Amino acid sequence: MSLISPSSFSTSVPSENQEQRRRRVLVITGDPIGAKMAGPAIRAWNIAQSLADENDVTLMSLLTVEPITAPFSLVAVAPHDNDGFVQWEDWADVIVFQGHAMEFFEALQKSSKILVADIYDPMHLEQLEQAREFSREIWDSRVEIATTVLNQQLSRADFFLCASERQRLFYLGQLAALGRITPATYEGDPDLRRLIAVVPFGLLPDFPTRDRNVLKGTLPGIGSEDKVLIWSGGVYNWFDPKTLIRAVASLASSRPNVRLFFQGTKHPHVGVPEMAVVAESRALAESLGVLDRSVFFNRSWVEYADRHNYLAEADAGVSTHYDHIETTMSFRTRILDYLWAGLPIVATDGDVFADLIRDNRLGIVVPAQDPDALAAALDTVLYDEQFIADTRRNIAEVRESFYWSTVLKPLTTFVRNGRHAGDAVARIEIARRAPVTRAAGAQPAPSSRLQTIRRAVGHLREGGPRRLAEKVVARLRHRAPDEKS
Repeated sequence: MSLISPSSFSTSVPSENQEQRRRRVLVITGDPIGAKMAGPAIRAWNIAQSLADENDVTLMSLLTVEPITAPFSLVAVAPHDNDGFVQWEDWADVIVFQGHAMEFFEALQKSSKILVADIYDPMHLEQLEQAREFSREIWDSRVEIATTVLNQQLSRADFFLCASERQRLFYLGQLAALGRITPATYEGDPDLRRLIAVVPFGLLPDFPTRDRNVLKGTLPGIGSEDKVLIWSGGVYNWFDPKTLIRAVASLASSRPNVRLFFQGTKHPHVGVPEMAVVAESRALAESLGVLDRSVFFNRSWVEYADRHNYLAEADAGVSTHYDHIETTMSFRTRILDYLWAGLPIVATDGDVFADLIRDNRLGIVVPAQDPDALAAALDTVLYDEQFIADTRRNIAEVRESFYWSTVLKPLTTFVRNGRHAGDAVARIEIARRAPVTRAAGAQPAPSSRLQTIRRAVGHLREGGPRRLAEKVVARLRHRAPDEKS
């Protein structure tokens, strides 16, 4: 690991006419960097790694950086520590950021450097689902904050990264509403690909050899000959693990060796609490008599460098969700892990991956909230040997298009050319004169105790004392031994 001070570097901003040289690129993620990384950190890490071949790159976490070897520099700066951030803004030629970074730092809001906003996660749509378990006041506030944060980025950055063509069209509408689709950005770029490009999540080209046993014959309840379905990544409220659990319980009556493993429940980001759906899913599995028999929950989070061992022991990958706007615009990164491992996939219809799976025969797409169709699909991907062999061949052909070296080409090309957007001069001047902005009503993440209180109020309003009592009993019954109330 290399931790550097930026003070020794010059601060010249790259011009469009200068000769190619190594640029200084700052990549910012709001997630912790270390052995256990979630999607945003994994994406930022691979962006930094890809850009490091031609540029001097620093990857910044707004939380923590563990000692870890990297082909670029690593640094941690706390949110709202503008004094700590300003030296890095001064050092950089190009700044690539995601999440709430612009909201946190005045120096980023008023920067004249080339800014790249990674908006692969439509956070305002995500909050429609993530925050709906709270009171209406909090729900409204969370969506408003996310919308304000995104609009701030869309009004300022020179280049935008999104995860799919669906997202690109969606964001073009939002950019147009904010006045960014003008002759200044259109001239010489009529398809606006130099303003916003599709850069999905990616894959490493080689799947590592399994180096330890983790599930079959190792985890109590999962035998060496069992068929394992894996749920890669976390369990969040906008997913539908309950229909999956019901389907597995149904399938287990005729296929007693079927096993479902949820890979992650405790998010590595300390600000992301265990969501209500986790406890509810455990309670459902127990009520159906399949908890720790056919359905298993990892109580922690699999390390990034260890996840291949879990995937290598799985027989198929699964992703189920509800039918709503978050699904329509989402990009389920966990499915890329299934492609990486060559696993047949069962997924709910409605997102871009459903189209990919269906069009390329990478598995089976099922309707939302249909446990019978889901059980039938699971039976096929686990036990139909001809289907499995054909699907694995199809996956081998498709996954090359998702290698990081391929999907990041629009970004590496943009950084190499080092261009401001056509309307940048006016927007930089506006930002310099404008007051420092914050998302309306923005507050620090509530403590776990406060979140529990708010969730309880929401349950009381929705279903009265009976629903609240049911939720309390379920939470107390299924919480981890070391979990504090």
